[in-house]
Amino acid sequence: MCKVISIANQKGGVGKTTTAVNLGIGLAKAGKKVLLIDADPQGGLSASLGIGEPDEVKTTLATILMNVVNEDPIQPEEGIIHHEEGVDLLPGNIELSVMELNMANVMSREMLMREYIEMQKDRYDYIIIDCMPSLGTMTINALVASDSVLIPVQAAYLPVKGLQQLIKTISMVKRRLNRHLTIEGILLTMVDFRTNYAKDISNKVRETYGTNVPIFECVIPVSVKAAEASAEGISIYGHCRNSKVSNAYKELTQEVLGDGK
Repeated sequence: MCKVISIANQKGGVGKTTTAVNLGIGLAKAGKKVLLIDADPQGGLSASLGIGEPDEVKTTLATILMNVVNEDPIQPEEGIIHHEEGVDLLPGNIELSVMELNMANVMSREMLMREYIEMQKDRYDYIIIDCMPSLGTMTINALVASDSVLIPVQAAYLPVKGLQQLIKTISMVKRRLNRHLTIEGILLTMVDFRTNYAKDISNKVRETYGTNVPIFECVIPVSVKAAEASAEGISIYGHCRNSKVSNAYKELTQEVLGDGK
């Protein structure tokens, strides 16, 4: 059984892409077949996996979705890039912004990504979608195609406050478009436990959401090493194997695997 996980938060800079890379490669290290899909026009996931100029890539998620719209045949390997650390990547770039505008008049526009992912499910154990920092049509597409949503949240006041809107959107998608959708969990990122502020925010998240939404036991510490790894186009495991942040992502991987699918 393939499990599809969207990594979503309408706020940028909370560690979505870093989490997508390191969770995906962590799962691959655990022997799973993993496809990472870059659903952000900024192409951050593609760049973090070593694609120097995402905007110059010819076949991307936008190309695939346009083929779905036009009912053109799609080969399973089309556009997929194999990364040296054992994951596959379907890149994304600025064309996704144009695609989102073009989807406005398409029938069943929320279902396009699901149609593609259904085709890939028998080839992978996990498909992870790195969403753009908005709640537009592309993110709704990702939620409709997913089994669960992982929500990275920076341990700061405003990102935590913005969670309410995201959780409402997930509930709406669950009611209207994908009744199997669940929340994988809230993941606290960029946590500096040397400060009382970070501890207070972490406690507030658990108090406010913990009764209704799963919250991961592990937290991702604040670290420059994660940014350095992205710049090198590799995971935190390849960049700095025994750092606190790599150990935290190993724990996250184990928690996701422990979820059983």
